[in-house]
Amino acid sequence: MAMNDTILIVDDEPKLARSLALILQHAGYRVTTAATAKEGLQLLQGGAFDLVFLDIKLPDQSGIEILPQIRHLYPDMPVVILTAHASLETAIEAVRAGASDYLLKPIDPEAILARVNKIHEDQQQPRRRREITTQIQTLLEELHTAEGSVSSPFGLVTSSSPNDLTRYIKRGDLVIDLHARHVILKERDIPMAPSTFDYLVTLMRHSPHPVPYDTMVQESQGYQGLSRIEAKEITRWQIHELRKALEEDVRHPRMIITVRDVGYRLVI
Repeated sequence: MAMNDTILIVDDEPKLARSLALILQHAGYRVTTAATAKEGLQLLQGGAFDLVFLDIKLPDQSGIEILPQIRHLYPDMPVVILTAHASLETAIEAVRAGASDYLLKPIDPEAILARVNKIHEDQQQPRRRREITTQIQTLLEELHTAEGSVSSPFGLVTSSSPNDLTRYIKRGDLVIDLHARHVILKERDIPMAPSTFDYLVTLMRHSPHPVPYDTMVQESQGYQGLSRIEAKEITRWQIHELRKALEEDVRHPRMIITVRDVGYRLVI
């Protein structure tokens, strides 16, 4: 994140809140702390922060319970859940309630700073979507017409020059920019959460072939060793978000197709 970005920590453990604040302040961030859900919400009502760390267990209300209120105030503000008892169920519940991610206590300074930087990178993209949509379209046209341009078996637009890196994946009217993490469908910019974008990338790389649940979770989020039921549950939520973003009728999807007892496939 940029220097002087603001971060709110809502946690009732004084030592942890102080340690986390010191780590972030040392890295150049402006940090505000709150010990209760009520205090945290009052601070948020006074203005948005660039990032919120939210404890899952607070004395007056749980972090997951107040997430919808935070989302109502600031739909795009990233919120990271802090939990001492991480589980698959906790992660799914937090994501469903609107969390951007979750971290396990006790905190690790390097992991905290790496996660903050990653969130910052992801947040920068929606802010610039409108600015560079036209540029993306222009670049795509140049890539298609440039001498030596070829298409790979996975639909990636590539160049014959060894110095050019693969940047775009195109399927029909759907184009994604892997560098800027943008999605364009029928020349329209499609806002998408970072984790949902990663699932779309996986579907597009395999399209039109079916992608099993465990493959989707592993390639999109790096989770390994999950049972089929666990992988299916995580994937189902992300597919729901993808369909909301891409399908004209979510109840009758035509692009993202369910392959019963296997997974999903992208048809476009």
